[in-house]
Amino acid sequence: MTTAGNRQLLLARHPEGRIRDEDFRLVDAPLAPLADGQVQVRTIYLSIDPTMRVWLHPTDNYLPMIQPGEVFRGIGIGVVEATRHPGFAQGTLVQGLFGCQQRVISDGSDLLVLSDIAPLPVTAHFSLLGHIGMTAYCGLVKVGAAKAGETLLVSGAAGAVGALVGQIGRILGCRVVGVAGGAEKCRYLTEVLGFDAAVDYRAADFDASLAAACSKGIDVYFDNVGGHTLELALGLMNDFGRIVCCGMISTYNDYDVPGPRNIVQVVLKRLRMQGFVILDPEHDPKEAYAHLLQWAGEGRLQHRAHVVEGLERVPDAINMLLDGRNQGKLMVRLSDEPAAA
Repeated sequence: MTTAGNRQLLLARHPEGRIRDEDFRLVDAPLAPLADGQVQVRTIYLSIDPTMRVWLHPTDNYLPMIQPGEVFRGIGIGVVEATRHPGFAQGTLVQGLFGCQQRVISDGSDLLVLSDIAPLPVTAHFSLLGHIGMTAYCGLVKVGAAKAGETLLVSGAAGAVGALVGQIGRILGCRVVGVAGGAEKCRYLTEVLGFDAAVDYRAADFDASLAAACSKGIDVYFDNVGGHTLELALGLMNDFGRIVCCGMISTYNDYDVPGPRNIVQVVLKRLRMQGFVILDPEHDPKEAYAHLLQWAGEGRLQHRAHVVEGLERVPDAINMLLDGRNQGKLMVRLSDEPAAA
């Protein structure tokens, strides 16, 4: 069996505030020869997600804390380039929690074989399907229980999850208001994705503009950012509204940011406020993917990828995501896709 080198991104220290290059170090590590029942996977793409900043905190969360000296955690798409496992042929496209490294050796139990979704590109497994599509679909349909005629507010609406949430809301018959950073992203939401309204959180009149866009109140708030936007949304919620707590990206560099001052609105308005993680077993990928692929095939769901090159770009890519500099689902390419058969 062929062996190859393996470049890895290790955690050097837990960052304080904004991520710096010196919080990580790149190393070249050898790969051991494959044993029976193992496969060697070459990483093609690494998904860059807000939760990666959560993983960098020096505490356990929904996954164990990453220790300095360990390979930094990351979700990857890759191709089986060597195998001694009867269930995996060479050339099979797979996805898993590979870590930020060029190659990984696995017994196959943690690998998901990816189906052919042509004419969609391989990157759609991150931008439409996978954990991104699952989060959008299950968060809005199952947790938020959005219904036709309701007003849906989505923060982080130009991000990978938020953009899908808003479009799914429109398919379900909701009036959809998105919050994004900058006039260009707001235009993208309304002119390309079909949101009913978009509000720029960087504008001086953000508070008033959000209230005007949600003049009849909010029935479902899909929260990706927390912080000030969550506080505003609490004040605008209708009685018995639902708040889907998907992420709180505005607080990830500093967990000591004070929470909403008006949290009492949960009681006064009898709101349901629920967090969720897509790893929870009740979320059904078959149902989610069936709807997502159908809607995409009908031209009702758009998605886009923002790809940067090289393992060394991972730290800056996470900052790019937190700063809102990305244009679509952010991922890092480590190697070429396999040639089409």
